Amino acid sequence: MPKVTVEEVRHAKGRRPRLLALTAYDYPIARLLDEAGVDVLHVGDSLGMLVLGHEDTTRVTMDDMERHVRAVARGRRRALITADLPIHAYDDPAAAVANSRRLIDAGADAVKLEGGHEIAPQIRALIAAGIPVQGHLGMLPQRIREEGGYRRKGKTDLEREHMIQDAQLLAEVGCFSIVLECVVHDVATAVTAATPVPTLGIASGDGCDGEIRVVHDVIGLFPWFVPPFAKPLEHVADRISDAVIAFRESIG
Repeated sequence: MPKVTVEEVRHAKGRRPRLLALTAYDYPIARLLDEAGVDVLHVGDSLGMLVLGHEDTTRVTMDDMERHVRAVARGRRRALITADLPIHAYDDPAAAVANSRRLIDAGADAVKLEGGHEIAPQIRALIAAGIPVQGHLGMLPQRIREEGGYRRKGKTDLEREHMIQDAQLLAEVGCFSIVLECVVHDVATAVTAATPVPTLGIASGDGCDGEIRVVHDVIGLFPWFVPPFAKPLEHVADRISDAVIAFRESIG
């Protein structure tokens, strides 16, 4: 089966079935998701919480990201791999290019940056360097500390207008797709309609061109915190506990 390409994703606007992206942080999960037909494996800086045990994404380093991208790349056969540039890895265009090359060399097909017009110079530099870029608007996890918490975006007319403008700008400067995180449903739908490239929503309703989810939220692998929007389809954490207890009993 041929690999999913950046151009295939770029031209999946309005496609049915919709695009599916799930996070992957290691070889076995990446291989399982790839074999299940997931379109995009996203190595998210959410690994800071789900793998490394931090409170948020702001302690994730380039070394962390590079290591986990390499692991995921070993398990991939078909899916596109996108990877987050962690906080402060793209403070200026030169840093964005240098750090993105590290992730591309590790096996990523594209990188993702958080923000709108304020990071346009970084995106232009990446595109000029031949590095595909995915945008990210709405709730921005890397700004959690300065904003004082997670909150849904697009609640005001001003936020709605700015988000539409930012999405159009991201597409104009070269992003092949845009993640919309925790955006009011009708605003996410409006942004999607106004943007020529596909949108991937998380907690943003079903009006986007695809969905991106943390795999732990889908399979119930992180029981200590389940986002309000998450509806686990399995409870793998319980199965692990049951298996360990059963094994403990089996060895006497």
